Amino acid sequence: MTATAEKTDNVRAVGRALEILMAFSEDAPELSAGELLKRVDLSRPTLYRLLYTLEEHGFLVSVGEPQRFRLGPAVARLAHVWKGSLDLKALAEPVLRRLWEETRETVAMFVPQGSLRLCVAELPSPQPLTFKRGVGYTERIVRGATGRVILAYSHVTSDELQAYLQGTDLKLKELEAELAATRARGYSTSHSELIPGAVAVAVPIFDQSGAVAGSVGVYGPEVRLGSARVREFAQLLAREGARLSAALGFEGAMPGEAPEV
Repeated sequence: MTATAEKTDNVRAVGRALEILMAFSEDAPELSAGELLKRVDLSRPTLYRLLYTLEEHGFLVSVGEPQRFRLGPAVARLAHVWKGSLDLKALAEPVLRRLWEETRETVAMFVPQGSLRLCVAELPSPQPLTFKRGVGYTERIVRGATGRVILAYSHVTSDELQAYLQGTDLKLKELEAELAATRARGYSTSHSELIPGAVAVAVPIFDQSGAVAGSVGVYGPEVRLGSARVREFAQLLAREGARLSAALGFEGAMPGEAPEV
């Protein structure tokens, strides 16, 4: 096969895969292979090959017996990136920029995505020693400061927390205690939790309805982020978090801060 022919086949395969994804709708959130064959012009072998490729990459999940398919978490991730880029990201840009200029550390914003959190904006530190994860990065919401601060204000039940903890070595009582402490001081911290030597501090942001819309965090190496620096950054984050929440239409009182980390 020539390079041109191979490229054409690859483009055609992408188009066919997109046709499969577009076959789903609010009226048909789950479809069997037979139902999909009626909606897309593909042979059965080609359909199954593309279905399993899409499932392997998280764009589809298969459920039930007989087997049916529905959109997977990768679609939700793209939807969150798209939605966040419309309003929240634009509103947050000056807030993140001010934090970045004042702290000279990496600044990021996350939004909740079920049991995960998704990074929708990040400004890496200009300093030589730094940590960054990148826009589009996802992590369990129970891990890390920017995740737990969202959880702390999400009014989730113990059963939901327990479900989020599956597959981790974290304990429910310890998590509930940490979430309570986060609410008491108004911000969350983490130390060498996801990256050895990294320290993070984060605050929640709220929307017009008073629901937590996400979090804004600052993170960097522990050699620069001692306790005093973390407290200072928490105050900066609280100020800018309040500004961003107000821009989103939130009119309530922002969480307070405790004097100690």
